[in-house]
Amino acid sequence: MHIIHFSAECYPAAKVGGLADVVGSLPKYLNQSGEQCEAVIPKYDNVWMGHHDFELVFEHAFSMNYERVLFTVQRLKDHDLGYPLYVIDIPGRFDRPGIYIDPWSGHGYWDEFERFLSFQIAALEWLKSRKKNPGVVHCHDHHTGLIPFMMTQCNRFRKLSNIPSVMTVHTAEYHGEYPIDNYKLMPAFHIDNIGLLDWDGKLNSLASGLKNAWKITTVSESYMEELAENSNGLELLFKQESDKSAGILNGIDAEVWDPQTDDLLDVNFSFKNRQKGKRANKEKLCQQFNLDPDLPLISFIGRLVREKGADLLPDLFKNFIYSEKEVNFVLLGTGDPQLHQIFSNMKSNHMGYFDATLEYNEKLAHQIYGGSDFILMPSRVEPCGLNQMFAMCYGTVPIVRAVGGLKDTVKDIDEDEGYGITFSEFSLQAASNALQRAVDLYYNKEQFHQIRKEIMKLDFSWKRSTQEYVKMYKSLKPE
Repeated sequence: MHIIHFSAECYPAAKVGGLADVVGSLPKYLNQSGEQCEAVIPKYDNVWMGHHDFELVFEHAFSMNYERVLFTVQRLKDHDLGYPLYVIDIPGRFDRPGIYIDPWSGHGYWDEFERFLSFQIAALEWLKSRKKNPGVVHCHDHHTGLIPFMMTQCNRFRKLSNIPSVMTVHTAEYHGEYPIDNYKLMPAFHIDNIGLLDWDGKLNSLASGLKNAWKITTVSESYMEELAENSNGLELLFKQESDKSAGILNGIDAEVWDPQTDDLLDVNFSFKNRQKGKRANKEKLCQQFNLDPDLPLISFIGRLVREKGADLLPDLFKNFIYSEKEVNFVLLGTGDPQLHQIFSNMKSNHMGYFDATLEYNEKLAHQIYGGSDFILMPSRVEPCGLNQMFAMCYGTVPIVRAVGGLKDTVKDIDEDEGYGITFSEFSLQAASNALQRAVDLYYNKEQFHQIRKEIMKLDFSWKRSTQEYVKMYKSLKPE
């Protein structure tokens, strides 16, 4: 079956979070299972795009708000991604340094709706021009949420109305919500159907995707259940659309996340020499940040935003730094400017126990997974979570709040065959108790080494999840 994925992110071309990792690996594993997959994203003005060559495959224009919008579709040349990657170049919209956020202002771009609407229209113009329709159009998050609506309701795309569409919700924290009058920027459709765009009096891109897609998926079974109770205002809609919804747990690319072959890791190691390899990488990491490698090392990697529980981290870390317990903390991420300032101050005030790198740094992320004893994920919301899976591949024990995909992938050490540390309540006390359990585990060397052994044997690859996607795609085929 031919599946085409539309997304705002795709690793390694453009990454902000886990969305990129999924779209960058799922098509590859689907292709390896015998399907035919390709991915399409905007062409951003970033380093990766500048260092790779593309070939022109389509050139066209459309009208939006009485303006002529020129665009090209380009295919990555000489790729080894495991699937064809196409980028849509729209001058004036995506030739900027940031994906969602203007790095100069720290805020989203003023024309966010026009940016991603133009990408979606251009994608459908190209799709309409192709000789053969794909078997499934797979849309990811609100940035592509208007595609199912336009395929079925907009006059110019009627040719595409019989193609099954899938909407995957990677996070329901962001809806792509705008004033309802923005519908006038879209290609013509019957005004009686404007309700398919509307939610609570606004044009809601994610809600539209949920209403119009043939199938809804999200990235873990627990998160699918949670969305009906907490989805930032879409709870009723998720309940209404539950019959066409399913949770499919994400996997990770085992070819990228393998400590034995990872070229971003300072010291490669295998399951057999895991103790020696972990120690060598921990020493490298501690040397970089002037930390004591004999102390437990707890790390956080991720966006510094509310849903990741990042606002809990300053007080959580200080609780241990100011106590008699000696623990090292390393943080890598970007996000809330206020948190940036707090962590910058902590870095200066607590040298030798805490360090923060406030940037996107893929190499350092791999080294942190390789050299840390524990990875911390105190999330308020976590649709699936990939960091805990990456960490376990590298022998790093997860400390997680039991929510969403974290609940589905981490089993507490107090349970039979448990291998991680979990806590349920989102509070400073609950998180502190979890960290204390981690410190106690670290000094119980026999149990700690046994758990490290167990987590490195776990299989979080895409092989299982891929088969669930294939089954779902085939269920959409017309009789």
